[in-house]
Amino acid sequence: MSRAEKTTVSLTAPLLKFLTEYQERHRLSESEVIEEALNALREVELARAYRESGAELEADPLFDLESGHGLIRDDGTAS
Repeated sequence: MSRAEKTTVSLTAPLLKFLTEYQERHRLSESEVIEEALNALREVELARAYRESGAELEADPLFDLESGHGLIRDDGTAS
């Protein structure tokens, strides 16, 4: 695990209430709740980037979607 850094965060009253309730319900520290939230946000961003990348490849007439690019299926056959 990397060394933790400190920061100050300002939240609206409803978000702070949600944070506190979530923290108590799941028995986590504020830092752990914020870390979970940021990890979830990172996953959403990564999924969006993969979707955009896939759409760009599908739109590229030079990219051959049928070739499989050397990938092998679980059954041992080429893609």
